[in-house]
Amino acid sequence: MVDFSNDTFWTYLVKAVLIIVFLLTSVLVAIWFERKVVARMQVRPGPNVHGPFGLLQSLADAMKLLLKEDITVKAADKVVYLVAPMISVFCALLTFAVIPFGPQVTIPFTDISTPAQLTDFPVAVLYILACASVGVYGIVLGGWSSGSTYPLLGSVRSTAQVISYELAMGLSLVSVFIMVGSMSTGDIVSYQTEYWLILPLFPAFLIYVISMVGETNRLPFDLPEAEGELVSGYMTEYSSMKFAWFFLAEYINMINVSAVATTLFLGGWRAPFPISTINDGMFNEGWWPVLWFLVKMWGFMFLFVWIRGTVLRLRYDQFMRFGWKVLIPVALGWIVCVSVVRGVREFSGVDLQTVGVVVFVLAVVAMLALRFWPQKQPEAAATTETDGAAPFDAFAGGYPVPPLPGQTLPPSPRAARRERAAAGALAAAPPAPSDSSTAHAQEADDE
Repeated sequence: MVDFSNDTFWTYLVKAVLIIVFLLTSVLVAIWFERKVVARMQVRPGPNVHGPFGLLQSLADAMKLLLKEDITVKAADKVVYLVAPMISVFCALLTFAVIPFGPQVTIPFTDISTPAQLTDFPVAVLYILACASVGVYGIVLGGWSSGSTYPLLGSVRSTAQVISYELAMGLSLVSVFIMVGSMSTGDIVSYQTEYWLILPLFPAFLIYVISMVGETNRLPFDLPEAEGELVSGYMTEYSSMKFAWFFLAEYINMINVSAVATTLFLGGWRAPFPISTINDGMFNEGWWPVLWFLVKMWGFMFLFVWIRGTVLRLRYDQFMRFGWKVLIPVALGWIVCVSVVRGVREFSGVDLQTVGVVVFVLAVVAMLALRFWPQKQPEAAATTETDGAAPFDAFAGGYPVPPLPGQTLPPSPRAARRERAAAGALAAAPPAPSDSSTAHAQEADDE
């Protein structure tokens, strides 16, 4: 266990301030980093004017938002409208309280020895999930309090998105708890001394990575703020620093989920395998582990940017179907497999290698069965459902909605008017001359 017995109030205060400074600085670097990487993917220079290599561009943007006119929408609920961005930022800042940056370190120019972590407790990962869940209230309340349609639609989308993908994210972490036997972030990092959990729990790692992209509302899952559909979603009616708070919360959440992935699956602050064996693990002591932690975390940040620059946005129905019908069932099946293997390993004398082979064969058979299982034809079902049903009314609920599979729109009244007009014009037109009369007229002209 991590030893916090020597920490005083001032030690906690200094570490908390350093974490906040680290997060705010990382956001400025992340914005510059994203612009430069996407620019390189699109063969253009990106920020290169303000400061060396454009490093001061993010600072200039922050000053622009700080000095911009602050507008409050007339139809907004004033108190909730102001509090919503603060909720998002506050919950985003709480997560790093339990993230370990490194082992016991000595602060330079002092004799103070303290863990490179603010605090830790037996349910630290549940605390992280709770902070992420409460943070969505800022998005929901911001969209609702704006008094506008597009922000409301964006906030409702965000609610459904968080419910869907936090389930998959939580289920992907259950296998980590089963393996380690603890929810403490310090215990999880200590468990990965010999091997990182990404090796035995690779399917859970994949599920977590997909879920963390959906959790942070990033492309291709940025449906709560889809510009092509909702202008800017829940942030449409925000400006100046209130908009900057939402923007800040999004990037801090990216850093949070990257740090959690590093802690739970990539050994946390521990050095990679070849380096960790040098001089009896000298690179796992002192301030070196902070470097390994930052390198792994920024690797995930690069993954965020890479996905944004290469993958198109999903449709909302595709996104929800993927979460509920793919990620959650796969996560549940993986938990069953990990539980069986762990139980066999703990309570029976069966060889673990044999169990692994059997589980692998069963997984392959299940995937082949899902791939080649005959699918039900949807046409027949749609025909039986729509027989004798009333015509579909797209405006029944007050807003136009597209028809579901099997439903058909009623004929367009404009199309009916056009058809009647065309039929009337055709009836009023003089009859066309016959071939014989045309021939007689031609002969008369020839004579």
